[in-house]
Amino acid sequence: MRIPRNVLILGFVSLLNDASSEMILPILPLFLTDILKASKLASGSIMGLIESCSSLFKVAFGYASDKMKRRKFFVTVGYLLSMVSKAALAFSISAIDFLILRLIDRTGKSIRTAPRDAIIAESGGKMGRSFGFHRMLDTLGAVIGPLMAIGILSLIGITEKSIRSIFLFSAIPAFLGVTFLYFVKDTGKTVNRVVISSIKSREMQLVLLSIFIASLGRYSYAFTLWRAEELGYNIIQGIIFYTIFNIVYSLSAYPFGAISDIVGKKSIIMAGFILFGFSSLLFAFTQSWEIFMLAFILYGLSVAIEDTIPRAYISDLASDSDKGTVLGIYHTVYGSAVFPASVIVAFFWQEFNLSWGFLYAVFMNFAAAAFITSTYLLESKKLEN
Repeated sequence: MRIPRNVLILGFVSLLNDASSEMILPILPLFLTDILKASKLASGSIMGLIESCSSLFKVAFGYASDKMKRRKFFVTVGYLLSMVSKAALAFSISAIDFLILRLIDRTGKSIRTAPRDAIIAESGGKMGRSFGFHRMLDTLGAVIGPLMAIGILSLIGITEKSIRSIFLFSAIPAFLGVTFLYFVKDTGKTVNRVVISSIKSREMQLVLLSIFIASLGRYSYAFTLWRAEELGYNIIQGIIFYTIFNIVYSLSAYPFGAISDIVGKKSIIMAGFILFGFSSLLFAFTQSWEIFMLAFILYGLSVAIEDTIPRAYISDLASDSDKGTVLGIYHTVYGSAVFPASVIVAFFWQEFNLSWGFLYAVFMNFAAAAFITSTYLLESKKLEN
């Protein structure tokens, strides 16, 4: 099936922006703890807060894009903010500087994500395929970025200066991505007013609740790299593991999206919760590089599902009048849980060890899978009656 033009262009925009972001993401955890000297609890809380804030305000910008019908404007502003703030990290000298610049970057993500997802949803084509294709290209950029970082560090050595130079280099692909937005056609549909009715659907409420439960165990990616450091791997080896995660994510996002259009999206979402639980279990107990690599592979499969299929499912359930708003609500539900999840895992890391934090994540994701299974059983009983 042909991929809609907007989806194709936005996929390449995301590829370039993610190449920019992922140049710096795998080095941020060690930059925070080893160069800026933040404590374990502070580091985990900062990384969780950053990821959470990227989602908390998406509902507001999703609503604004529904109201103003200028989705492309929000997407452009969001990408520009992220580009500038990533480059400015080269000059950060404290955890506070780091936090402020990362929050500006994540605010840019908040501004652009729901309007961009609404453009994808309104551009035609099957939802699972469209979102899966977009996530595939997005994460292909997430493979290219770490490889660029590895190349720079291998060429000029692992020093504070080389790490800071990567922040500056990250602005180049980000700028190229913004230029591609010129070719995106705005899709804001004309409605008299934004009527937020889709959220009243029982099916919508149940899927959002299951996502909230699972997200309470969705720790920041930084913990996987801190785990690599605990096991004795250096920064380049950690980036290699992280790149494997992104390769798996990139290769599986589109197939999972296509399969979900055929077998049903709820069952794939449940599988994502289970896979995340098993990956966390391996992170908790691994001692060998083979099991550690397997943990990253399962992590990539689970995140490919959890970052793709819920958006497609919610887009299917939402009406034209509130699609941007409801997608924003989804991101806000997710974001409101990610911060406490990372704080809890960081607490276990500081007070006991990181394995206990991963075991907490196992419990929450299996609980979410059990919840979504129970909704299936209740629906089956109703059909029988």
